[in-house]
Amino acid sequence: MDDAGLVERYLEHVRVEKRLAQRTLELYALDLRKLADHAAQAGVALTQVRNAHVRRWVAQMHAGGRSGRGIALILSGWRGFYAWLGREGRVASNPVQDVRAPKAPKPLPKALGVDDAVRLAEFSAQEADPWLEARDAAMVELLYGCGLRVGELVGLDVRAGAGARGWVDLEAGEAHVLGKGSKRRTVPVGRKAIEALRHWLQVRAAGPHGGEPALFTGRQGTRLSGPAVWQRLRRRSLQAGLATPVHPHMLRHSFASHVLQSSGDLRAVQELLGHASIATTQVYTRLDFQHLAKAYDAAHPRAKRK
Repeated sequence: MDDAGLVERYLEHVRVEKRLAQRTLELYALDLRKLADHAAQAGVALTQVRNAHVRRWVAQMHAGGRSGRGIALILSGWRGFYAWLGREGRVASNPVQDVRAPKAPKPLPKALGVDDAVRLAEFSAQEADPWLEARDAAMVELLYGCGLRVGELVGLDVRAGAGARGWVDLEAGEAHVLGKGSKRRTVPVGRKAIEALRHWLQVRAAGPHGGEPALFTGRQGTRLSGPAVWQRLRRRSLQAGLATPVHPHMLRHSFASHVLQSSGDLRAVQELLGHASIATTQVYTRLDFQHLAKAYDAAHPRAKRK
């Protein structure tokens, strides 16, 4: 059976056995045509393809601009094809088995510029409901001022207690939070955040919180959820006129980036964020360099293109 016949038999096999959608079958067929084209250019049949061939083709695809994720999907299709050929007794080993796609570069975290972050923190929505405004303002101050994760924010209680996951000590200016891996850490709380929290606690006392221990509650008097914080922050950022809708983790990234830009102390940022490894924090050095590179391009006379 020639290469085209093998491909057709395999596609019929996955259509029947896996009950794939038509679009998925079309993608399988497209990837296998790529494989057949590569094999033809190398002068080998599909059953004669070796590991070295596949590695060379991966390098060519990568050099041609194909993303690591795209290559990984192609390799997955090829791997399944050769696994089937092996079961059919047509190849002795799978030439794709140990081949991996190039790692895709990790995208940089999105952080606000200092001006936009301050603009959001100082924004007053002037809502008809001062209860919501006080709560949302306090949440923004804590997220940006302390670099909290959204789960850490909604886990805060009004006061310390036996079952409290986290709390804010206003007198000491500290937030005690329960982070990833059930690791506790203490972060400083700035003056603006303390002011916003004091105001929120005064307003909260007149709200529908009942006996709820949560620091941040919803309209029903129960602990506010993470998705609800996302929704409120997105709305607030749009009302403040920011070009990009803001989510809680963006404020965490902004906190880390701005502290690093000002202090240059990567270890301190690691401790503040609660990262177990310094390698996780090092991404912010790339953000910091990106900031410096933009400033250089904008200001240095030898950086400007004619």
